[in-house]
Amino acid sequence: MRKLELALGERSYSILIGPRLLADGDAISSCLDSRRAVIVSNETVAPLYLERLAAPLRERGVSLVSIILPDGELHKNAETLGRIYDTLMAERCDRTTTLIALGGGVIGDLAGYAAATYQRGIPFIQVPTTLLSQVDSSVGGKTGINHPRGKNMIGAFWQPRLVLADTDTLATLPPRELSAGLAEVIKYGIIRDEPFFRWLEDHMDNLVAREAEALSYAIERSCANKAEVVAGDERETARDGGRALLNLGHTFGHAIEAGLGYGQWLHGEAVAAGTVMAAELSRRLGWLSATDLERIRQLLARAGLPISGPALGAARYLDLMGHDKKVLAGRLRLVLPKGIGTAVTWGEVPEAEIRAAIDACCHG
Repeated sequence: MRKLELALGERSYSILIGPRLLADGDAISSCLDSRRAVIVSNETVAPLYLERLAAPLRERGVSLVSIILPDGELHKNAETLGRIYDTLMAERCDRTTTLIALGGGVIGDLAGYAAATYQRGIPFIQVPTTLLSQVDSSVGGKTGINHPRGKNMIGAFWQPRLVLADTDTLATLPPRELSAGLAEVIKYGIIRDEPFFRWLEDHMDNLVAREAEALSYAIERSCANKAEVVAGDERETARDGGRALLNLGHTFGHAIEAGLGYGQWLHGEAVAAGTVMAAELSRRLGWLSATDLERIRQLLARAGLPISGPALGAARYLDLMGHDKKVLAGRLRLVLPKGIGTAVTWGEVPEAEIRAAIDACCHG
């Protein structure tokens, strides 16, 4: 097992990474305020892993309730959130009850937001079962739901008590979901960790083949990068860089998800295409070399990810991007790479250049 710490003072917590962790009931039970917990999962994950997680907790005297939600980004909304609240109230859950999110990023975001808001805040634990959630969404305390006009526009910062990433769950992950997670892994190399990017170039075939040691290292390195960024800028308030850099490709990507309808493209797929758009824009501004742009494109393609976006039209992209959370005082701020291993947030990009980058990267 690999163990990292996210340093946030009294809200610090451990990130545990390794095989067979679902069966380790001590890690979770030691974080509970009472002997009562609610496991939130979905119809895909629950049949595979719910009992594996629940049995050791019951053996330790924990009383459990399960909430099984429909699967997919389409259901990351207020209606589904309400189902969690309904169960918590029906079961008379109090502020000592812990919510345990067992699933991918959608489940983590939904359960986390429910925990942040039920009775003004109850504890929760992240048990991510997809690569994307293990390397990104489970760490850092961002929770929320989608609105028809924009992704993750309703939410809260609410840190978990623990992140427990059992790498055995990746064995049942569909290839498309594995690739989606690799988009977020590659992101860390582009924005702040050039040696990791080179490691990914050397080991992408191992990752796609799900070799255990390569996956564990990539998850640990990704989480270490995110933990360091979050510890320095938890609520994304830094105006220059900081946590906002973790959104590389996301402003374009969120436009793809909203424009096509949530669930048509996986989040990581949209981020991959959005990353290419950001890199192309950076090249047009003279910040990124054509060689580095091609390295980014090739690595994403080797991961099985799209490197061009759907042809929604530049006007539609810009309209959707205008609802992004990174818009300040009416000005769109974009995360742009200035080389492999470094990036900036920039709000002075001419709209004509953004349109040109979109048109250059959208073919289908």
